[in-house]
Amino acid sequence: MITLSCEIQGGDTEWEYEWRTTSSHKPSNQSELRVDFASSSNTGHYKCRGRSKSAQHHLTEWSFPLNLTASHNKPRPVLTVSPSWLSPGASVTLNCEVEHPSAGWSFYWYKAVPDLSEKSYSYELLPDGSGTAQDSYIIHEQTHTAGYVCRAGRGDPEYHTDHSQPTFVWSADVHSAASLTVSPDRVQHFPSDSVSLTCEGNFTEWRVRKFSEKSFFSHCCDCQKLSGSSYEIHSLQEGVTVYWCESGSGEFSNAVNITVRDFGSEISSFIVPFIIGLVSGIILVLLLLLCYCRKIKDRCCNSLTQSQSTNQNSAAQQNANKNENEVYSSILPGDFTVYETIRFSGNTGSGGPADEYANVTSTLELKVIDEKTEFRKWRNDDTDGSSDYEDVNNETGSGREH
Repeated sequence: MITLSCEIQGGDTEWEYEWRTTSSHKPSNQSELRVDFASSSNTGHYKCRGRSKSAQHHLTEWSFPLNLTASHNKPRPVLTVSPSWLSPGASVTLNCEVEHPSAGWSFYWYKAVPDLSEKSYSYELLPDGSGTAQDSYIIHEQTHTAGYVCRAGRGDPEYHTDHSQPTFVWSADVHSAASLTVSPDRVQHFPSDSVSLTCEGNFTEWRVRKFSEKSFFSHCCDCQKLSGSSYEIHSLQEGVTVYWCESGSGEFSNAVNITVRDFGSEISSFIVPFIIGLVSGIILVLLLLLCYCRKIKDRCCNSLTQSQSTNQNSAAQQNANKNENEVYSSILPGDFTVYETIRFSGNTGSGGPADEYANVTSTLELKVIDEKTEFRKWRNDDTDGSSDYEDVNNETGSGREH
């Protein structure tokens, strides 16, 4: 049963009430809207406002909408425990959380008792665990592995949620009533290993339960029963799994933590990033070396260019100096050879400063002649010794004949 009330604060005005809802419920004009038996048809938003009876035009604003959800399915609370593994003399705190939390819930706390015939659990109410207003419950001096369950209720008559899934606290301490041993007993196992589990105690009926690190609680379906209370697991699941035994009389054994690691996959997951990083590092080093070599090459080219330029300038200077001191500056092409310019430099021999360059220009024509005839002819034509050639020889003080 659900009752919604519309309240208007202040004043002595008498009001008429107006309701609006997105549900299929037909509201009245009273201050309360009552649902005698909630169903999914009542799900929706509800809001109200008031109208003055004495002045119909006088209206209040609409209230904020209220969201109402009616579900056919009972909610199932979630139970958490802290700590999960017991230490001597420790206290255990249970917390029960209802989906879509709201006010008015009372909480109930139970101990889970193994029921081997039904492959499930029966529930025993814990001391002072009936209808508490708090959503938490503390258990003092818990020493052995145990399972717990909670549920919640509210209303009159009281409506109850489903029971939560069993949640366990584990103890590694072995006690005489029930114990679990693992063979081989080592810290880590491989997926291909076979492990034997043995439940021991004053009972003949046992079952093995497990809880994986993925928060999955189940019967040990992969445990193959050998004989009596011994079981063998041929294929281990990778990860961390907790195993324990439960007896037909409701006892829990100590819990055993089995860790399975696939080192092949771990090595592969390590090698691949390592190779990628190594190749990336080599490529980076090669790029740096290439940039460095290019820089060195550019420097060498600049040095060589400067050296060649210097050598060319030096050679040009030397050629200029040579041209100043040479006797014959150039040879002109043609059918015969003519020396264009003849320069002389040097000291006059008088001990004074060097004379300026004396430029003597002479035109010589060289031909192939008959040595005897032509020479005599040439000598007869030029008996006065006034040829340019002799003038040159006379000026240089040379008495040689050519």
